Amino acid sequence: MTTLTNGLRVISDRREGMQTTAVGVWVDAGARYETIANNGVAHMLEHMAFKGTGSRSAQDIAVEIESVGGHLNAYTSREHTAYFVRVLKEDLALSVDILADILQRSTFAEEELARERTVVIQEIGQAEDTPDDIIFDRLQEVSFPGQAMGRSILGPVEGVANMGRQVLFDFMAEHYTASRLLLCAAGAVEHDVLVALAEKHFGGLRRGREHPFEPAHFQGGDRRDERELEQVHFALALPALSYDDEDFYPMQVMSTALGGGMSSRLFQEVREKRGLCYSIFCFASSYKDSGAFTIYAGTGADQIGELVPVICDEMLRLSGDADHEEVARARNQLKAGTLMSLESSAARAEQLARQTLVFGRQIPLEELISRIDAVDVAAVRRVAGRIATAGPPAVAALGPIAGLASQADIAARFAKG
Repeated sequence: MTTLTNGLRVISDRREGMQTTAVGVWVDAGARYETIANNGVAHMLEHMAFKGTGSRSAQDIAVEIESVGGHLNAYTSREHTAYFVRVLKEDLALSVDILADILQRSTFAEEELARERTVVIQEIGQAEDTPDDIIFDRLQEVSFPGQAMGRSILGPVEGVANMGRQVLFDFMAEHYTASRLLLCAAGAVEHDVLVALAEKHFGGLRRGREHPFEPAHFQGGDRRDERELEQVHFALALPALSYDDEDFYPMQVMSTALGGGMSSRLFQEVREKRGLCYSIFCFASSYKDSGAFTIYAGTGADQIGELVPVICDEMLRLSGDADHEEVARARNQLKAGTLMSLESSAARAEQLARQTLVFGRQIPLEELISRIDAVDVAAVRRVAGRIATAGPPAVAALGPIAGLASQADIAARFAKG
């Protein structure tokens, strides 16, 4: 990693034998940096960055990348935004040129913005029509009610429909500054070449300042929507841990043991033994100052009443009787997933960028594996109990939900643990 004089960090990982390069810019700003008034701007900005600059039209951007066989994409999360390209190794310079152009000289033409407002509103509508997608937005909202962390990444329809160009310019000026950007590449890349390209295309970008974000406080709550669906889509969240918590790695192993695969407790007990659902899994989401541990299940109206107590009981039971075999299996799943991701230059670039944004440094593979290997049965039991009893849960449900227990009943079941 090299840091330019203006604060922009340049990270690379050369992979021998590869003929392609994945390169991108990661911005240390996402939806949680928005206000109520501009909710959805980070995501809209991600869309509009591809819609034309002072020297390239939207078509020019697409044609230049695809003419060399490349692929350009982006995403917005609650804490970060990323713009990335995958190309043949000889096209690295073109990729960095285009990334710098769209992130510094986008024009946000009114006619393009008008079209993209319609596109994003359709995206919001599609999410609303997809129960196993929108359920997680509902859950986030009741986990962090009235907070930036709880608002939708896509934003509300009314806000998107009225979003003007100046809102985009203001957000970019505030957050897309050199000290909050990472230029990261993996694959067929020479670090000195990447640094030179960064100096050429980003060297004039102002440093900027650290921008405070609204603290997140998991509160829990209840959101239920009765709909005429074939299934009940049920999601439950519990207060979890931030990235810098000492139990971060034990939480990842615990999550895998509980609901990370076909051999996990939830899958075996809920689906295989009892036949209460088709889909069930869990995952841990960590943020800079908080986290949420989420369990999702898709089940029938006649099964939801029995399913939820089983989910709660399995979570609590793990805190008391997690065994060496399942913990070892979960550790191996995490290690295998980590090592397999290194076979993709795009995944490696993503990993390096996220590590730097989250931890402030690149974590050597040996250290990462050793931290996973250090998680023992006691740690898994401890973190399972810590999360299960951390506070009232958040509950979100869509579908025929008459048989679902109240949020108070679910909270009481965890409180007994």
